[in-house]
Amino acid sequence: MLLSLISLNDDEIAIVTNAVRQWCCEKKLDIDSLEGRRAITVAVDLIQMNTDHDKLFAELSKQLNHQ
Repeated sequence: MLLSLISLNDDEIAIVTNAVRQWCCEKKLDIDSLEGRRAITVAVDLIQMNTDHDKLFAELSKQLNHQ
């Protein structure tokens, strides 16, 4: 899980972790749960695909709700 964050810069790591924490909080999930880890992977993928940082949480929620 943490290996996927290595490819990001510090700002991107903060954006990913904030979006995932927010998503996990809304879903009442632990970030270290299977779902939380999957959310980190999806968020990293979204950042690497140049998703607008301001829209990351919305896109993360959309992606995870479809899975």
